[in-house]
This record gives sequence, structure tokens and C-alpha cells, in this order.
Amino acid sequence: MDSGAILFFDSGVGGLSVVGHTVALLPQAPIVYAADSAGFPYGIKSEAEIAARVPALLGRLVERYRPRLVVIACNTASTIALPAVRGALDVPVVGTVPAIKPAALASRSRVIGVLGTEATVRQSYVDDLASRFAGDCTVLRHGSADLVQLAEAKLAGRPTDPARYRAVLAGLLDQRDGDRIDVIVNACTHFPLVEAELAAAARPTIRFVDGGPGIARRIAFLTAGQAWSGARPHRAVFTRLGAAEHALAPALARYGISVSEAL
Repeated sequence: MDSGAILFFDSGVGGLSVVGHTVALLPQAPIVYAADSAGFPYGIKSEAEIAARVPALLGRLVERYRPRLVVIACNTASTIALPAVRGALDVPVVGTVPAIKPAALASRSRVIGVLGTEATVRQSYVDDLASRFAGDCTVLRHGSADLVQLAEAKLAGRPTDPARYRAVLAGLLDQRDGDRIDVIVNACTHFPLVEAELAAAARPTIRFVDGGPGIARRIAFLTAGQAWSGARPHRAVFTRLGAAEHALAPALARYGISVSEAL
């Protein structure tokens, strides 16, 4: 569907970290950014809630916007609902998974950290990734809902306290062998948005990685040879459009998104 946009879906603004890499590769691609603001945050919800909510919402979004491709730009939604979404939609669907493979390839100490939401880090999917791609590594995990809130606050232009970033990292680095971590996976799309703050709070020897660049390359591969109109403005759609969502307008504008509407 050469006339269709790329639809990015997340519970909040975290998926913008994936949009940024995608726009850099495909500057002519029209974007629809969908945020389930009424259901935010996903990281503290049960698997059953997410498994029921995400396919239903994406069905409505695809019906309205007719995208050529859907990107679930949310690790929590992807690790729980990706198979159901692919089974329900008749368009290609790209998911987001923790970047454990590149982290293991980059680690010299063979101890890596996975920083995600509580819902993501407890998934068996993460166990499988660690087994397949980091079998010779110690993989430590920590789930943080606070870091999601910090990323949302930063994009809304509100100041954030550096002590909160240090507290989040302590949940990972204070574990046994945490002092040996040399690579941390940002396993939530919100977290790259505050990577500078995390890096300032971490040891200088720690490197952060995330799946955004790889997802963008996958999108470019799946749409290779397709035409892009590039004429329509990028738009954002929220399941609840109130003052908090309108406050994100300057951040959305930095990604070229100038139209916001309610689902």
C-alpha cells in the first residue's frame, strides 16, 4: 500500500525514540504516531490486560489510518501481544524486543544489565533471548516504572531530579555482580529518551544500547522499493487527548509531528 503511512504504537511517547531513527533513514515516509494515553503506563499492567487491549486498539487504528506497516514501538506490548497482533492484522507488523544480542556482542566483562519495565523484564521471552544470544553472560535485570515517568516528564518540558536516575540504576548495579556490568540494554523505548541522564548517573565505563537503530533498518528493508508521497503531515493520535497530551506538542514537533487528534 504505497499510499499508506507507517503507524507507530506505544503506550506513551517512548516510541518517538524509534521514530527518530526511522525518519533519519526514510525522511519521506509519512508517520502516524499512536499513543494509548488512556492506558498508560503498560509496564505495571498484567499480561492479560495488555494482551486484550493492544490487538483491539491496533485493529481500530489500522481501520482508520490504513497504514502500510505497523510498528509496536513498545517492548512491553511486543513481548506480550505481538503474536496476537500479527494474527489479527493484514499488514506487516514489526515488534520491539530487548537488544540483548548486541549487548552481549559488545560486553567484555560478560555481565550485562537489562533495564526495562516490570512487565518486560519478567517475560519468558527475555529468558529466551538471554539463552540464545548471551549464554556465556550473566544477565541482570531491573524493572522501573519511575524511569518511564521521567521520560514522559522530560518530553513534556518538566525538570527531572538526577537522584531519581541514580536510584533506578542502583536497582540494577547494586545486585550481585552489578559492579561488573559494562553494557546496559535500554529495554523500554522510553529509556533512550533519557539516555544522557542515565549515562550521567552511571559509571563512565558503562555503555547503553537499545533496539531503535535495528528496528529502523527492519522498516527500511520491509518497505524497500515502495513509493513515498511525503505530502501529508506527520500526525499523532491519542486514546485520551487532554492537557498532558497537548503539553507534548513541542516534543512532537521536534520529530516533525504537527497534527494531534483523539482516537
